[in-house]
Amino acid sequence: MQTVELLAPAKNLSCGIAAIDHGADAVYIGPQRFGARAAAGNSISDIEQLCHYAHRFGAKVYVTLNTIIFDSELDDAERLLRQIEQAGADAILVQDMALLSMKPQLPLHASTQTDNRSADKVRSLHELGFSRVVLARELSIDDIKNIHNQVPDVELEAFVHGALCVSYSGLCYASQRCFGRSANRGECAQFCRLPFDLVDSDGRTIESNRHLLSLKDMCRIDNLEELLEAGVTSLKIEGRLKDETYVKNVVAAYSQQLNRIIRRHPDTYRRASLGECRYTFEPDLHKTFNRGFTDYFLHGRKPGMTSFDTPKVMGERVGRVKEIRGLTIVVSGTASFANGDGLCFFDSHRRLQGFRVNRVDGHGHLVLREVPNELRRGTELYRNSDERFERQMQGQTSVRTIPISFRLSETATGFALSAPQGVRVEIEAEKQLAKSSQRDNIVRQLSKLGGTPYECTQVEIPDDFPYFIPNSLLSELRRKAVECSLMRSETSLMRSEERGERSENSFENRGENDKNVQVISHSLLPTPHSSFPNTANSVAAEMFGTEVNAFEVNPPKEAVQLMRCRHCLRYSLGYCVRNGGQPPQWREPLYLVMGNGKRFQLQFDCKNCEMSVLG
Repeated sequence: MQTVELLAPAKNLSCGIAAIDHGADAVYIGPQRFGARAAAGNSISDIEQLCHYAHRFGAKVYVTLNTIIFDSELDDAERLLRQIEQAGADAILVQDMALLSMKPQLPLHASTQTDNRSADKVRSLHELGFSRVVLARELSIDDIKNIHNQVPDVELEAFVHGALCVSYSGLCYASQRCFGRSANRGECAQFCRLPFDLVDSDGRTIESNRHLLSLKDMCRIDNLEELLEAGVTSLKIEGRLKDETYVKNVVAAYSQQLNRIIRRHPDTYRRASLGECRYTFEPDLHKTFNRGFTDYFLHGRKPGMTSFDTPKVMGERVGRVKEIRGLTIVVSGTASFANGDGLCFFDSHRRLQGFRVNRVDGHGHLVLREVPNELRRGTELYRNSDERFERQMQGQTSVRTIPISFRLSETATGFALSAPQGVRVEIEAEKQLAKSSQRDNIVRQLSKLGGTPYECTQVEIPDDFPYFIPNSLLSELRRKAVECSLMRSETSLMRSEERGERSENSFENRGENDKNVQVISHSLLPTPHSSFPNTANSVAAEMFGTEVNAFEVNPPKEAVQLMRCRHCLRYSLGYCVRNGGQPPQWREPLYLVMGNGKRFQLQFDCKNCEMSVLG
């Protein structure tokens, strides 16, 4: 049977707890340093609290140490690694291979920043000691199947929801080049969300002031089953900068969908953690931040992946303006509105404009403080802030419980209470015969599980059980049984055979005397620069037999490739002849031009169906 994991982001402790409460089987969270979202760092104390909470449900916590690391930071990184191990984390996500020399005592997950697009790359990482690889977002179902078939012993983690990087992850240097903020150091300035002019070699403007590198957000909620069939074991939601409402809503939606799949295939799949969630709301992916949705390249290249007009959240379509009466807007459609809703629309220049609903009158019409100048009859409206939904998402919106059953029995010196997973606790007590049946009271007392993750589904008592047991003793039995069950859940995740497994070829298994020699065979990595290009310290350089080559350490002075993308402007603008487009009327090379006049040449690799941004 295949174990399936829904993996959720945690900006902080409260987001992590919300993810677990709403159905996540695991969460990933960043420490104060060396995580690929520098703005989402967390203390070791908070990570430890999250681990303790998650382990109650058999859920896991993965910590992101997935930036490149400079020589001067290696000692700090190792100290942080040891603290993470002590905090009870279940794995670390890694980009910089120097961490392998520190002999981590946790399973290693290769971050998507290591650019994992081929079976050969996944195999190389596995031979280095990685038990899991986070796949590039650009892979298709067939690509994933091929990797799984060739390297079946590696866990494959794939993104299913959230923002998309236009460049292959780990291969984007635009933010560093233009703003001194490295994406490989967790400080991406989102160069790809900026507006550009597209200009040809004759200086002719083809597109003006459009977000030509901006993609829609990924949504694969309808593709989970085929991802599982392809060999994916962990379904990853992006969003370590997103708020708690986003986490609650998205995790709940995907958890429900995953449960539906498992109900259809109960002998094939099972969830990786324990518990059932009861929600006080109906999840709706359109209600939280999104730029529109795409399943990206899951089924090959197709239109509709881009968001050229705006990189901002549009939200759900709610209708068209039917009539404007002074400050009152009549909207056609079936949507209902609330005071404070945020609406937006595209003006005549395709710029996104927004306004707030002051109040909704008795007829359901919108009353504004001021009508935007560009709002016209027939304008299509979107709601990017749903006041009712936001209010509904405040406070507790889900309760997650683990079903548990008890069996009460008599012992020679008192009584015993048994629970699943081999739990049995005993208590010595004087036996008193009851004057009347105690069954209802015993069931009631043993079912009082408030403040624990458990919900009692059954209390089994022998039919001829004749004894009276004081409530205080029943409470003591229940408390001990719960404590023992919790301990079983937590320690099951901490067993050495689950936490310390490594490939026999892994760095830490090579022996102390070999730790300073080159350990990566060039037969595994025939092109070190393309396989692991972001070598930022001498330890990783020695492992690869190369020089320190990270863009952030030795920035090239000449024009270089700043991005390599599967997104292609020839195709998106309808000029890819290979895919039925019309022949372009421009003269190449083409350039992206920023508002400040900076130019970035585009290079098209039609053989590999890719586009590069040079600068």
